[in-house]
Amino acid sequence: MSPLESVALIGHGEVGAMLARDLQAAGVSTIRAFDLKFLDKRGKLTDEAHALSPATACISAAEAVADAELIFSAVTAAQTVEAAKSVLGAIRAGAFFVDLNSASPGARRAAAAAIDGAGGRYVEAAVMSAIAPRGIKSPILLGGPHAADFVAFAAPFGLAARVYSPEIGRASAAKLCRSVLVKGLEALLTESLMAARYHGVERDVIESLTDMLPLPDWEKTASYMIGRSVQHGRRRGEEMREAAVTVAEAGIVPLLSESIARRQDLTSTLLPASASAGAKRPLLDLLDLLLDARDAVDADPIPAHNHHR
Repeated sequence: MSPLESVALIGHGEVGAMLARDLQAAGVSTIRAFDLKFLDKRGKLTDEAHALSPATACISAAEAVADAELIFSAVTAAQTVEAAKSVLGAIRAGAFFVDLNSASPGARRAAAAAIDGAGGRYVEAAVMSAIAPRGIKSPILLGGPHAADFVAFAAPFGLAARVYSPEIGRASAAKLCRSVLVKGLEALLTESLMAARYHGVERDVIESLTDMLPLPDWEKTASYMIGRSVQHGRRRGEEMREAAVTVAEAGIVPLLSESIARRQDLTSTLLPASASAGAKRPLLDLLDLLLDARDAVDADPIPAHNHHR
């Protein structure tokens, strides 16, 4: 059984919902959650929020974290600092605030300053793989002066987390520099194979990829990676804007990171209504869906952004 009585979730998307299920299975008795989507136009909880399970929906972040020993923040990358600030004045002294968001090192340091300044214990958490297959057992790099204490505190959950650095920002840098490559490969495959399909040369391109970088099944790999962009491109685009900030913090112009963000955004825009169905289709069907949808939108409606804070 878990020694924890109360855990709070700030953000209840795919990650938050998965955490709630895993925490319940670990024996946590009280799980409260807050997400902006819980509120209607009047600021009241929606019917869907009232039916939430296993977490209990709250009207505010402050209500969710009241008396919580452990808080997980799983919002969009751009809301990382605001999510931390939303619990100030309500977080209990000594409570762990585990930030799972794909934010830049600078944003993480700002969030840490807010939480630690309010008496909480901020822990930077960089999830280094897709969280869906393993949930709280996904590989996680932890950062900050409270990371080691959190590992001991969370031992009953069986988290696959390890202390990466006592310094805030390094774990995020590792994740986001990796994202430039991983999300970039998704974007490159999408753009390359959509164009190849249009010109009728997709089979030759896939065969050449197999010759150059041998994989068991390039077609299956491409379908999976492009499908992830279809389903989660908006969130991936936001993550890549944080990656662009991370690259810029190193004094490097983030030319590719910014372009990857735009391609991820656009891919999610092409199939917003049929993302789940589209992502599960064979590669050629998926490419045809994207090409058909392309005719209904502007060639590149996503504007370039100024990512420097």
